[in-house]
Amino acid sequence: MSRFKEKFEKEITPALMSKFEYTSVMQVPKVEKIVINMGVGDAVQNSKALDAAVEDLTTISGQKPVITRAKRSIAGFRLREGMPIGTKVTLRGERMYEFLDKLVSIALPRVRDFHGVSKRAFDGRGNYTLGVKEQLIFPEIDYDKVSKIRGMDINIVTTANSDEEAHELLKQFGMPFQK
Repeated sequence: MSRFKEKFEKEITPALMSKFEYTSVMQVPKVEKIVINMGVGDAVQNSKALDAAVEDLTTISGQKPVITRAKRSIAGFRLREGMPIGTKVTLRGERMYEFLDKLVSIALPRVRDFHGVSKRAFDGRGNYTLGVKEQLIFPEIDYDKVSKIRGMDINIVTTANSDEEAHELLKQFGMPFQK
């Protein structure tokens, strides 16, 4: 069992129950899934770029990502419907907790000039989205093998009903929010 799952069950659940005065353990918001999305715009000209992105995402998440395709054609971007333009992976359960642990304790502190993540990136329904400018902040990525620095979006989907609850949940996990 990952240490974040244990932490959630033993420390975070009781803390949130007392703070928000829940009557049942089932009311406590929890992290449902984490979706990591990597857009690869240059895959239009260079198909090898997509393979590199898929490889990076597999290394980071420990799970094989899905290739996302263009929904419609956009002439200005030389894009046709159905062309592969990115890759994403959805983590749940153990892998999700392990990724969250890695993100909070190793990856985010390695970001240059890091002052904490924004408090405003909640969507109103208790989900949090953050963008990462480069995949190099993850310890598994080998700097020498990286062909191009790519960013990614990380969506943390929780069962919280409000942003306040979700904020508290992520804060308990040690998410470094801005002061």
